Parts: sequence; C-alpha cells; structure tokens
Amino acid sequence: MTRLAVRGYALVLGDNVDTDTIIAAKYLHYTEPEKLAEGVFANAPSIKRRLESLRKPVVIVSGQGFGYGSSREHAAIALKAAGVKAIVALSFHRIFYRNAINNGLLVVEALEDPRDKIREGDLVTVKPEEGVVESPHGIVKTRRLPEAVVKLLERGGLRGELSIIAREGIKARG
Repeated sequence: MTRLAVRGYALVLGDNVDTDTIIAAKYLHYTEPEKLAEGVFANAPSIKRRLESLRKPVVIVSGQGFGYGSSREHAAIALKAAGVKAIVALSFHRIFYRNAINNGLLVVEALEDPRDKIREGDLVTVKPEEGVVESPHGIVKTRRLPEAVVKLLERGGLRGELSIIAREGIKARG
C-alpha cells in the first residue's frame, strides 16, 4: 500500500452534493467535530440512514460537483468526524476541495465515473499516489495527488501541519 492508501466501505451518491446537504445549517454553531458529525446529511435523511448503516470507515463515491455551495469548513470536518476517510468524485468545487485537504480529509478526482465500478457497501481501496481506486468490480483511475499535497495530508492537513510547526517552534525556544 502507498503512504496514504485508505480502505473503506462505499457510500455512493449522485452529482452536485452541496455543503447544505452535507451539513445542516443548524449545526454550524458547533465547533466540536463530534457534534458536527451529528448534522451530516441531516437535510437528506435517506443518505444519513445509508451512511449510518455502513461499516466504518467510509469512502464517499460521487459524480460531478461534490461540495458546491458555501465555503464552510464545517462540511469537511463533519464528514471526517462521521467516519468518512476519503471522497472519490468526478469533480469537486474548489473551496470544498481545499477545505478537505486543509482538514486532512483525502479527496481524489476520478478520471472516469467511479459509480460505474463501485457499488454501495463495496470495500474499496483508494491509492492516491498511484492514481487508482480498487473495487471488487474493477479499477477506477484517478488523478495522482502532487507530492506536496501527499505530505500535507500525512501531517493531518494544513491544520495538522501548522500544529506541528507551532510545537516545533515552542520546543526550539525552549
């Protein structure tokens, strides 16, 4: 396995999953990831039930336009806290993509529709450095993540990286 390889059970969604669907607005005043996780797909009860019924960890598999809508970081934090380890989609909205990486949530862009080879509940392996997602129904090709992004995700995203830098700075001052 590669450094960032993730295994999880597929939650298969459609196109254009927006941040208001991912996290209900009434949960946005919370800062604790566990509380945010309670609001994941609260506005889409059928998706919420499917997510809750899957074994963890979960890999979301989606079509085009995942994460459009507001610029709220809460969506990525909430998904991660709800047991989502990675998202594989045909495309992401730029702000969501950046928020996910900043918060240590693996996001990979598929070069073909991943829903053609991945079914709900399939155990899949996401290998971002190799540019593939393995499923029982075949291989989905993805864009490889740049090395700088791989390193950032290994440290827990930008938040994790900044925490490490801060700790190292405090130790250096002594």
